[in-house]
Amino acid sequence: MAMLGLLDYAGVALFAATGALAASRKQLDLIGFLFFSAATGVGGGTLRDLVLGKPVFWVADPTYLLICVAVGIIVFLTAHMIEWRYQLLIWLDAIGLSAYSVMGAAKGLATTGSPTIAIVTGTMTATFGGILRDLIANEPSILLRPEIYVTAALAGASAFTAAQLLELPLVASSAAGIFIAFALRGGALYFGWTLPRYRPRPGRPADEALKTKNKRQR
Repeated sequence: MAMLGLLDYAGVALFAATGALAASRKQLDLIGFLFFSAATGVGGGTLRDLVLGKPVFWVADPTYLLICVAVGIIVFLTAHMIEWRYQLLIWLDAIGLSAYSVMGAAKGLATTGSPTIAIVTGTMTATFGGILRDLIANEPSILLRPEIYVTAALAGASAFTAAQLLELPLVASSAAGIFIAFALRGGALYFGWTLPRYRPRPGRPADEALKTKNKRQR
């Protein structure tokens, strides 16, 4: 359980760093950095706890907020030294996603005992912070990028949950989940891995569709 606690702190810190890096790209002031850092760092875990009906983790333990504040200040003071900030952001996001897919699944499994809920809470915890970050930064959502993202969190949470059901040690279960999630997301970033996309037939021109609708109404 101590290891899961470390994963929780690490996941918050990593996501907080991506939020602060997003603030640096927007050239915000220190308060903006802290807001982005905190919203991204605790966003996924907050949604998880609300869904599970548990006390929100950063309310019960303000250490998480202090971690977000510390990370926000550090990035505010050092972000100008990093030329490729977006590359760093997406790789830190990949590491945070891997850790949080396991942490979220572990909390879901411990609370409900349901493998299905564990996988859902793991995926939710790992992805919502990044989605929220892009939303408030008015950046194109990471969900709209073609590379694998949610699937990596889903795979990591599933691997951890399956290993726990097989009664493997917690260390082995966590390592399996983190490895699979990061391998998928890292491969997606490095090699451009994607899932097959929906390819519809060309739609009818808008003018033609409206004419047909008006004829039917008459």
